[in-house]
Amino acid sequence: MPPVRRRRGGLPTIDRESTDPHDVSDVAPTPESRDDSPPPGAVVPAAPVAAPPATRWWAAIAALLLVLGVLALALAWKTDQRVASLEQELVKRQQDSARQAVEAQMLAKQAHEGMGAAAAKVALLEARVAEVALQRTQLEDLIQSLSRSRDENLLVDIEAAIRMAQQQGAITGSTEPLVLVLRQSDERLARYSQPRLEGVRRAIARDLDRVKSIGATDVASLTIKLDEAMRMVDDLPMLAVAEPRREPQRPAAPASAARAAAAASAQAWTLPAAWGEAWSGVSSRVWAEIRSLVRVTPVAHPDAALLAPEQAFFVRENLKLRLLNARLALLSRQFAAAQADLLSAQAMIDRYFDRGSRRATAASELMKQVAQQSRQIVLPRPDDTLAALTAAAAGR
Repeated sequence: MPPVRRRRGGLPTIDRESTDPHDVSDVAPTPESRDDSPPPGAVVPAAPVAAPPATRWWAAIAALLLVLGVLALALAWKTDQRVASLEQELVKRQQDSARQAVEAQMLAKQAHEGMGAAAAKVALLEARVAEVALQRTQLEDLIQSLSRSRDENLLVDIEAAIRMAQQQGAITGSTEPLVLVLRQSDERLARYSQPRLEGVRRAIARDLDRVKSIGATDVASLTIKLDEAMRMVDDLPMLAVAEPRREPQRPAAPASAARAAAAASAQAWTLPAAWGEAWSGVSSRVWAEIRSLVRVTPVAHPDAALLAPEQAFFVRENLKLRLLNARLALLSRQFAAAQADLLSAQAMIDRYFDRGSRRATAASELMKQVAQQSRQIVLPRPDDTLAALTAAAAGR
C-alpha cells in the first residue's frame, strides 16, 4: 500500500508512485474523518469517483503540446512566409542588381567609348593647337623679318638721305639741307616708334643741335646780292662824266585838290601877293640852273677824271667781270678768291665812280655785306647719327 501523504488543508493525497489508481482501501482515515463519519446503522451515501490525477496531467500536457504545436506551426508558417518574402526581396534585389550591373556595364562601355572619342578629339585638338602654334611662330618670324627688313630699309634710306644732304651742304655751303634731312628722319623714326631706334633719334637730336649752332654762309643770298650789284653798275655815275644833279621830283597833287587850291587862292590872295609868289618860283629855278653849271668834286686819282667816254665802257665791263668772278668763287666755295675780287671791285668803285651818289653807295654796301659774309666755315659732320644707324642696322 503506498503511503498516503496529507496535503495542506487536511485532505489526503495519494503518492504518485501508486500503480493502482482504484486501490483506496488501505487509506487510513484521519482523525477528522473519523469524527465526521456517520454513526453506525446510518446509511452512508456513495462517494463520487474522482478522476485520476495522471489523466489530467496528460491532458494538460497534450493541450500544452497541442498549443505548442500550433504555435510552432504558426511560427513555421510565419517563418516560411517571411523566408518567402525575403527570397522574393532577394530575387527582386538580385534582378535589380543585375539590371543595374547591365546598365553600369552599358554606361561604362558608353563612358569608355566617350573617353575614346574625347581622347581622339583631344589628340586632334592638340594637333591643331600644335599646328596653330607652329603657324603663329612662323607668322611671328615672318612679321619680325618684315619688320626688320622694313627697319633696315628705313635706316638705309635715312643714311643715304643724310649723306646726300651732307654733300649738298658741302657744295652750297649751307646747313639747311642737312637740317631739313635730320628733321625729316626724326619724324619718320617717331612714326615707327621702335624701341631699338630710340638711340638713332637721340643721335639725330644731338647732331641737329650741333648743326643749328653753326652759322653757315648762305651762298644763295650772297649771289643774289652780287647780281643786284652787277645790275647797278650800268647806272653808276663816273667821275670822268659830269652829270647834272637831279632835283627830287615832288609828287603832283590830285586834280581836285589843285582845283580847290586854285579856287581858294583866287578868292583869298590879292594881286600883289600872286606876283610875289610867281617871282619867288622863277628866281629859285634860275638859281638852281646857275648852280648846276659849276660843280666841284674832289678827285683822289687824277687819271680817273681824264678817262675818255669809250674807256668808261671798259671800266664798267671790268667791274662786272670782277663781280662775276666773285660770284663764281662763292659758288665754288673759294671764299678767299671771292673776297679778293670784291676788294678789287670796291677799289674800282672808289677810284672811277662818284662815291657821293646813292647808287654807288648802295653798290658799295652790297659788296661789303657779301665780303663780310663770305667766310670759310667747316660744316659739322653727323657722325653720331651715322654711327647710330650703323649700330641699329647691325642689330646691336
